[in-house]
Amino acid sequence: MQTTEIQSIKQRFGIIGNTELMNRAIDIAVQVAPTDLSVLVQGESGTGKEFFPQIIHQFSARKHGKYIAVNCGAIPEGTIDSELFGHVKGSFTGASADRKGYFEEANGGTIFLDEVGELPAATQVRLLRVLESGEYIRVGSSELKKTDVRVVAATNMNMHQAMQNGRFREDLFYRLNTVPIFVPSLRDRKEDIELLFRRFALDFSEKYKMPPIRLTDDAKQILVNYRWNGNVRQLKNITEQISVIEHSREISAAVLRNYLPNEDLEFFPALFTGHQNKDFNSEREILYQILFDMRKDITDLKQIIHQSGAIQSVNKQQDIEFSDFVQPHETITPEILPVQNANFKKIHKEDNFQDVEYQEDATTYEPVTLNDMEKQMISRTLEKYHGRRRSAARELNISERTLYRKIKDYGLE
Repeated sequence: MQTTEIQSIKQRFGIIGNTELMNRAIDIAVQVAPTDLSVLVQGESGTGKEFFPQIIHQFSARKHGKYIAVNCGAIPEGTIDSELFGHVKGSFTGASADRKGYFEEANGGTIFLDEVGELPAATQVRLLRVLESGEYIRVGSSELKKTDVRVVAATNMNMHQAMQNGRFREDLFYRLNTVPIFVPSLRDRKEDIELLFRRFALDFSEKYKMPPIRLTDDAKQILVNYRWNGNVRQLKNITEQISVIEHSREISAAVLRNYLPNEDLEFFPALFTGHQNKDFNSEREILYQILFDMRKDITDLKQIIHQSGAIQSVNKQQDIEFSDFVQPHETITPEILPVQNANFKKIHKEDNFQDVEYQEDATTYEPVTLNDMEKQMISRTLEKYHGRRRSAARELNISERTLYRKIKDYGLE
């Protein structure tokens, strides 16, 4: 499909973004629309899966028929069969009259089954029969009925895992998955994130009659590198919150971070040139290793200072803590991280230390595990703040919930 055609479809349905993955999903939806094949739209929650059944319906021969969207996860298990296939009077308590189900109402049109992975096992059997033969039976009836409905389903569930666990029928999956469409997550559409933010900011400025918010350059970096577990829906909600709450229309990185859960932050500056392509876990391991190498440097430095007589009053000696070198929330950059076999200088202004020039000797150290380093860092931070977990979590740049879990895991209670 031509790029101009895809852009026209995106404008028509309000889809924002130019990433190739999204364009490919739209192209598949348009190509499969004229057929009556079943389609399964897969993707994380909040990615915009609901647009694709609408595209399929509007570009199909059924566009003049009914389009019914059903959230299977929002209907109680005891009533979902009645909702989908209808019931007859007296079939259960409260069934005071015959009622048509969605499959009967959508005859000649399209039915969209959102969160299809949440369907109960008995309902999956009924749905499989509809897909195979178009036949169904109302609850409480023995009369066989037929329907001509195009089925488009969507799920954020890992269907292969659901099948292995016995939660979803394998034969039903392959019936629904005749044509699969995969909707990319927002973190796989990094080039679209800033565009989406600007669009949402403009929409909310018009809605609330105020100037649109804009991001500083450092805030844009955080926005693009954030994990966005809630995808486009989360980005839209956060943009609305900032638009309403913040007085300043220019949003800095510090302000933006207040609206982002700490445990989802992916952004880490490249500590070395050779590690720029590492993922989050590798960056964290590198950071911990450097911090504890630095701690040893500081310990050795204190010994040098004591030996050289640089401290004016022995009775007023104070430990040089890690926070003397890196303040809370200070961005850690290669310039302030002393690494092994490197020269560095440090002046402690409060105690009037003399300039101390120090060169580390190449020494073999006992290796430590990441868990040991993390445990010791948490323990030292808790001691520093006399057990105040909120303050400790803030300095460690993790959420209180994550800190509570790690305290329990490491037995620091």
